[in-house]
Amino acid sequence: MTSYVENETEVEFTFDIHEILDKIMDAVMEMENCPYETTVNLLLTDNEGIREYNKNYRDIDRETDVLSFPNIPFEKESDFASVETAEADCFDPDSGELILGDIILSVDRIRSQAQEYGHSMLREFAFLTAHSMFHLCGYDHMEESEAAVMEQKQEAVLTKLGITRQ
Repeated sequence: MTSYVENETEVEFTFDIHEILDKIMDAVMEMENCPYETTVNLLLTDNEGIREYNKNYRDIDRETDVLSFPNIPFEKESDFASVETAEADCFDPDSGELILGDIILSVDRIRSQAQEYGHSMLREFAFLTAHSMFHLCGYDHMEESEAAVMEQKQEAVLTKLGITRQ
């Protein structure tokens, strides 16, 4: 498992971002029975930065808390069988790892939402990262039933890691 983190802000966290990302990646991949070692990229930006990405890649001109860019076009959530036929597009040629995709988080929103929901920045960072990881595995929340599945999975991962609301 490999993760890459880039922080284009001056914000420093009281926890190791890379360590938490890796723990969440590991827990999600185990939960989803992924048979491959995986790679994920994480970019931390501010509200203006995420607004630009949202505008450029989704044609939505507003800030958000998290953006997920899956590399795998799942037909069914976490059905990793399909990646074998698209090996050149899905696997890093150097490491052989499955490239899940990219996550972009707004540190401004991590801070404000942690305050709004009355929990730590660690909990908000972990929640948004877990949320995005499930998007990278093909999950969505456009329908109420889909949202319920994602919420249950996110909470299960955070509970397993002991990152609960405080």
